[in-house]
Amino acid sequence: MATYTLNINGTKQEVDVDPSTPMLWVLRDHLNLVGTKYGCGIAQCGACTIHLNGTATRACMLTVSSVGDQEITTIEGLSEEGDHPVQKAWLEVDVPQCGYCQAGQIMTASAFLEKNPNPTDEEIEMAMNGNICRCGTYTRIKKAVKLAAKS
Repeated sequence: MATYTLNINGTKQEVDVDPSTPMLWVLRDHLNLVGTKYGCGIAQCGACTIHLNGTATRACMLTVSSVGDQEITTIEGLSEEGDHPVQKAWLEVDVPQCGYCQAGQIMTASAFLEKNPNPTDEEIEMAMNGNICRCGTYTRIKKAVKLAAKS
């Protein structure tokens, strides 16, 4: 076990965990930030996506020992009131069906739009390609990303 001081959602959080513990489990089990979901455990589905210094990153494969003082943002930290443009677009377009993948989808979309605020349809499809939606709401996801880009 080791003690790590992490910068999560703008707040310093201290955890005492094994250095190989994935950030997914640090967030969920040690800090009760359960918006980040477990999907596949091998960084293939996107349900566990967080931002690491603003870059969409899969928390299931990111070890706590590799984070250092980098800034982590979870879905809980994206906006205090749930009013981030991507979150608002998600609701307006009525994207969620079962909702399980939505936090990861939103985190991927918001990081993408920070880097590319005026994307083409093809760029949206490429950026969102690594996030799996069990319910197949891909058309609504793309529509919501386009809407968020306009706002």
